[in-house]
Amino acid sequence: MNTASEVALAAAREKFFSGLDLPEGLVPAPILRSWQRCAEQGLDAGSTVLAEPMSAAELRGLHEQNETLRLLSRSELVSLRMEAKLTDSVVILTDAKGLVLDTAGSPEFAGRAARVALRPGVAWSEMSTGTNAIGTALAERRAIEVHGAEHFFEPHGILHCAASPIFDPYGKLAGVLDMSGHASAEHTHAMGLVRLAVEQIEHRFFNRAFEEMTVVRFHRSADLLGTAREGVLVFDGEKLVAGNRRALHLVGLDRKALRKATSEEIFAEAALAVDNGVLRSRNGERFFAAVTQPRATPLRVTGTISRDTRIRHDGPILSPEAQADLAKGIRLVNAEIPLLIAGETGAGKEVFARHLHAKTSRAGKPFIAINCAALPESLIEAELFGYEAGAFTGAKKSGARGLVQQAEGGILFLDEIGDMPLALQSRLLRVLQDKEVAPLGGGTPQKADFVPIAATNRDLQAMVEAGTFRADLYFRIAQYTITLQSLAERSDRPALIEALWSQVAQRHGKLPKPVLEQLAAYHWPGNFRELVGCLRAMAALNDPGEPITAASLPAMTEKPPEPSLPDGDIENITEVAMRRAIARHNGNLSAAARALGVDRSTLYRRYVWKQARA
Repeated sequence: MNTASEVALAAAREKFFSGLDLPEGLVPAPILRSWQRCAEQGLDAGSTVLAEPMSAAELRGLHEQNETLRLLSRSELVSLRMEAKLTDSVVILTDAKGLVLDTAGSPEFAGRAARVALRPGVAWSEMSTGTNAIGTALAERRAIEVHGAEHFFEPHGILHCAASPIFDPYGKLAGVLDMSGHASAEHTHAMGLVRLAVEQIEHRFFNRAFEEMTVVRFHRSADLLGTAREGVLVFDGEKLVAGNRRALHLVGLDRKALRKATSEEIFAEAALAVDNGVLRSRNGERFFAAVTQPRATPLRVTGTISRDTRIRHDGPILSPEAQADLAKGIRLVNAEIPLLIAGETGAGKEVFARHLHAKTSRAGKPFIAINCAALPESLIEAELFGYEAGAFTGAKKSGARGLVQQAEGGILFLDEIGDMPLALQSRLLRVLQDKEVAPLGGGTPQKADFVPIAATNRDLQAMVEAGTFRADLYFRIAQYTITLQSLAERSDRPALIEALWSQVAQRHGKLPKPVLEQLAAYHWPGNFRELVGCLRAMAALNDPGEPITAASLPAMTEKPPEPSLPDGDIENITEVAMRRAIARHNGNLSAAARALGVDRSTLYRRYVWKQARA
């Protein structure tokens, strides 16, 4: 049965395509503008969409042209893949022209989507494919959702799409991230998830290419420095040359200010300490800041920051155990001793590492994060160690510094270290031992000064026993291990959720007790990443002052019933229980063993080793 909104939309389509004027508000303004653009180009809404995919060779060339964007986006495609599978959707990355680069998600929906040309190598600009979230996000230069019959071409009416453009640091369109599913399903959080992912991708752009410039990272909250929520501005001398959307919003500028504004026009003064400073904008607002100044002409420096001005309850909300681990970690990093941070996916390993970095003697130096699982094997050595001119096809004429060299004087954060290919583990081990980096192409080895912090959601000891992780590399990176609790293991969940809510929903009041209790009772398999995403979605979907009720909570907070164990012998029941525990904890054997109440070696012997020999 058609809903009232679908009937109204169908009537609006009929009026528009009959040449009649539409009353204001009948169709969202961006959708109407897109329909008008498509009609002016002579597109026929009732015709079959002719979208010819590229040849394999052409697609390889497209991938090579957009390798940086694909590399920076790979973590988000991996993170969103599970969400897309759960909602029978696909996640799509395109280039700046709307050409599909990569897709991930539900294989079933991907098959149906391919029938409307939603596959790699196909153009989804408005001029090629009519009104759609990808093309319209590019045309409007803003995030947008397109639902069902809002699409210009009738065959696309089966889709619900949410997309956001990706801008590079210079304000140019780099691509689009989109999540598309069936129009008949609920996609309440798709837009919020896409926005968060794009924010992460855009933030990652600033980890490269600005070694010779002044980089200012700032936020209203001191402990959010180093996260994707910080503002980032880049100055070449005094001139503003690059910046992310959050930074421009915080200081009241738009992208037109890039290459026009100067630091003195933006900041009234800069008070910078070794680890954190304070900046005042021209309107008098104060921001906590960290500045990297490789040149001899830094921004103007005046005064220092008082520690008691830090905003309380911002940043990572640590348990007493984590606070103790943080204090140990600071002393270890200052002594240049490598750390391993263990914990489930979404437990906040990188947030903890950045917070730790900000409190060490290396705080004013770079924090370079490398996702070892997201680096393509064909480029992983070049990305890590850099390369000389002409080292491989497509290499820059001037060569490039690797991520290890970019961490000079600071922290090299090796995330998902358990997913690093074995062949590369020996090369990384040599760099960690010798503290020298030899670029690809025969470059002269260069000394490197950094402290490695590795992170994993996998049981590296078990991987060493199984021969899938080098023992010598493990003992090099795990000279001290900090294990972060999962959200389900935190006993202070109600207070923790209240504190996080005050961070992400500053214009909203406190959470009502029934809502807080339901949130605290949920098991949060995605840990803090899932919780923060849920809270931000709730804040976005409820206006300030509007009462938040249990109906405001997403369906995922309703805990599904645990499937019953199968009938049969005790060995079969035990194996099923172990398999479920390992899956629930994303392969983390230590966490699964704790949940089962058994020793990790028992779980490894009874299940993992048995599966490996099967």
